Amino acid sequence: MSSDLPKPDHATSNFKLVGYSDQGGRCDGVQIMVHKGFAYIGHIFSKGFTVVDVRDPGKPKTVRYIAAPHNTWTLHLQAAEDKLLVIHNKDMFAQAELADEKNYYKGSVGHHANEKNEKRDWSAGMAVYDISAPGDPKQIGFMPVDGTGLHRIYWTGGRWAYASALLDGFTDYIMIVIDLADPTKPQLVGKYWLPGMNKAAGEVPNWPTKSGRFGLHHPIIQDDIAYCSWRDACLAVVDVKDKANPKLITHKVWAPPFGGGTHNALPLRDRNLLVVVDETVLDNQEDGFKPIWIFDNQVKSNPISISTFPAPSDKDYLKVGGHFGPHNIHENRPESFYSEEVIFATYQNAGLRVYDIRNQFRPKEIGAFVPPPPTKWVDPRPNRPVVLHSADVFVDKNALCYVTDFSAGLYIVEYKG
Repeated sequence: MSSDLPKPDHATSNFKLVGYSDQGGRCDGVQIMVHKGFAYIGHIFSKGFTVVDVRDPGKPKTVRYIAAPHNTWTLHLQAAEDKLLVIHNKDMFAQAELADEKNYYKGSVGHHANEKNEKRDWSAGMAVYDISAPGDPKQIGFMPVDGTGLHRIYWTGGRWAYASALLDGFTDYIMIVIDLADPTKPQLVGKYWLPGMNKAAGEVPNWPTKSGRFGLHHPIIQDDIAYCSWRDACLAVVDVKDKANPKLITHKVWAPPFGGGTHNALPLRDRNLLVVVDETVLDNQEDGFKPIWIFDNQVKSNPISISTFPAPSDKDYLKVGGHFGPHNIHENRPESFYSEEVIFATYQNAGLRVYDIRNQFRPKEIGAFVPPPPTKWVDPRPNRPVVLHSADVFVDKNALCYVTDFSAGLYIVEYKG
């Protein structure tokens, strides 16, 4: 390891630190895509996204920063086929009432969509960039929506993209289907929401409306089925063969007794399994125990939980403060590392973890990389603990893991297992 690289925390097994970038001084990052040797990193506080040349992973170089419009989040993005899709959404954490994250995660955010006579001072929709010159993204299209905008997209190439969107009249984020036949003019062609979410149509929620987020985080698509992580409404499995009229296959809820916050639902086709991540969203596990689950998915209308991943036990991470629990997993994208036996997960203040699930009934941890706490703090919210928050991980075909953080920059580590 080079002497000028940050020194990892105590828990480092089966990983080698290769490179580090402060992302041009904008150390905060959420979703990351790596395409043709360039990393595209969406910021959560720095109002835009950054491009980092990682062709030499030991010497990453920041090459571009694309600013977001005023009061706009661009924290999630997807890269494929020399195109980059970037969400535009109202910057939720910049809103005064959401400086306390409990207000963002414990109740509906539908009132942040545009109301009559309110001036919309943010950009809402999805931008499309040409990245055929990967270090120089050029915007070629935009799909506007009425509402706060999009949260996260799923797109691995082709005509159809799927996203979560908070549209006017809805209580929270729903699923939308996007037609990219003409990437310069993307079109919203289909919607799906859980019954009770369409407030404008007079629907009445059948869940507690003052506690919990009953909104879509994002779907992952396989074989025309959308596996939708619906936060505290947990897992919705939706048939999307008819793009204009998606239909519910089944809806599974385990919160309560568990904490909810479902964030990813990754299908493993060859093994008929689902890896389902419940995100820890509050400090000190105030929102309860949040596991990474394995579901048996042989019967698509009845996925059944069969095990959970072990939580990191090499240190008392609750004493560290901040968020201790899962956030995100590598989603087996085309042209990246693909495995139905090895799962990479970010665990917030416990860094990056890797798991062996060859025995789906007994997942085991087989690697860990915990970066040091951030040296530069960019989170503007008051009273936040200055701790690690490993946010997202992208793993390339060479088992290089690109790990983002809310404040600590980009770590590039090689899995040695």
